[in-house]
Parts: sequence; C-alpha cells; structure tokens
Amino acid sequence: MRLFIALLITAFAALNAFGQAPTLRIVTEVPNLPSDLYYGNIKVKPLRLRPGTNTPITINDSDFFVNQQYVDFLNRFPDQSGFDFWVNQITGCNGNATCIDGQRDNTSGAFFLSIEFQETGYLVERMYKAAYGDNTTATSTFDCPAACNGSSTRQLSVPIVRRSEFLPDTLQMSNGVIVGQLNWQTVLENNKVAFANDFVSRTRFATAYPASMSVTAFVDALNANAGNPLSQSQRDALVTSGKTRAEIVRAVAEDSDLISAEKNKAFVLMQYLGYLRRDPNSGQDTDYTGYDFWLQKLNNHGGDFHAAQMVRSFIVSGEYLNRF
Repeated sequence: MRLFIALLITAFAALNAFGQAPTLRIVTEVPNLPSDLYYGNIKVKPLRLRPGTNTPITINDSDFFVNQQYVDFLNRFPDQSGFDFWVNQITGCNGNATCIDGQRDNTSGAFFLSIEFQETGYLVERMYKAAYGDNTTATSTFDCPAACNGSSTRQLSVPIVRRSEFLPDTLQMSNGVIVGQLNWQTVLENNKVAFANDFVSRTRFATAYPASMSVTAFVDALNANAGNPLSQSQRDALVTSGKTRAEIVRAVAEDSDLISAEKNKAFVLMQYLGYLRRDPNSGQDTDYTGYDFWLQKLNNHGGDFHAAQMVRSFIVSGEYLNRF
C-alpha cells in the first residue's frame, strides 16, 4: 500500500512539474486521523489491503465499517473493547445478508445515541441553538407546491451550527474522552467547563450578548432561542442563581426538554455532517430539501430511524460509498 501511494505521488508530481496536471494536496481535518489525498479537486482513494495479502479492505467489511463510525461520529480511533463489541454484532450474523444490514444500521445509529456523542457533539449543537437560535432562512422544495401554500419553496428552521464550527468545537469538547475508561466523567466535565468558558468569550457571543445585558434579559434570550424549554421555576432559578454566563448557557443547553425537542433535528443533521462530511445545503444539495425530507420522515416515524430507513439510506448512498 505504501509503495502504491508513493508511486502515485511520484507520478502526479512529475506531471505537475511539466504543467500537465493540477496540484496534489493532502487535507487533514482531524489530527491523528486519516487524511484525504486530492489531485486538484479529485479525491484519490487509497488502496487498502489486508496485511500480508492482496485482499482489498472496503467499507462493506465489518471491521472497517465499525472503525469508520468511530472516526465519523466520535472523531477518534476505536478503543479495543468497543471495537470488538460492535464488530461482533455484525459478524454474529454468520453471513445472513438481512441480519448484517440490520446490524450495520443498529451499529451506526448507536453512535449518535451513545453517551459519548450525546455529551459532546450533541451538546455543542444545543449550545449553538441556545446562543443563536435556528437558521430561519433555510429553504426547501419538498412536497411543494402542495405543502408550500402554492409556492415552489418554503422556509423552515434548521440547526444554525455549520460543520466548519461543529467539527473543531466537538474536538475540543471530546478531547481525551472515551466513555468507560478510568476517570472519563472527570475529563468530560473539565472539557465542558473549558469549552463553555471559551464559547462565551468569543466575539460572536459578546456581540449577541453585550456585557451591559442584565441577567434576566440574558436568560430570557437564551431560553427563547432554545425554544422555551425552561419552566417558569427553572427560568427564575437561573436568573437568581449567581451562575456565570458560561454556566447559564450550559444549563439551558442541557435542559432535558431541549434535549428531547432537538433530538430528531440533530440526528438528521449528523447524517450530513458525519456520513457525508458536509452541510445539508452544500455539495450536491443547494438547499435544505433533502434535510427537510428526512426530518419529516423521522418525525412521522416517532424518531425510529429503522422505520424511517434513514441510517440505511445514508450508508448505502453513492455519496457515502464514494468516500472510500
């Protein structure tokens, strides 16, 4: 594999030297995780072989598939015990195709639902929600004009966080966290405190919430942005709590009502940010029609991603498979 890549780079470099080809570049999104190689705007796919063989490794292989869930959703390589558990869930099907499909869906969906993601990436999404509300200018053509009052498009509210923000912030929140390992709760709490303090110190936050704003107005603004998840007593308690701004933002973002209300929106968002590694309205999508379709389908099935066939559709999509 190394020889193959070395020869590929040498050939591309030679072509480029004579002005016959675009630039070869390496893109690293997450330090210590695999990088992507691009020849101009074309992604160069590596040849992965089983050690000591000529057998290719593909996303259809259980071990590589599980490894990729860790990379895409938790931004880390798997710990051995977790890796073994999820691989065994799939290989335990003993080659039964229907069973394998179901277990791959279960495995992948479990990463969004895992404590590790819920307390890191999902918390980041909710902190943006509490601080800045939704993006209310998103447009969709799904089921129009019937569902759009005769128009060809309609506006909808979607999560405001962008992948360019979500990824570095989630890396900060999840740094060193491996649920189940010694002291992981302490590491996670320390990360939450540090991230919240950093979050409220940013220019964007300071502009939205100037220092002159009263505590009452601050709490009410956050609560309104989050969709009013706080009860009156919770709101009043936060106003008089003496908590810092960072602590108040966390309190709103961690409210159980907000966690429930935002879950399906965030789940669909992560299909794009995780599997497709892009925002819902970028790449082959020019608006939020696809996001709208999957959110309505997930809502109509009570949040059951199996019944909605959402995870299945993303992990067998050409766009996902073409990443590998």
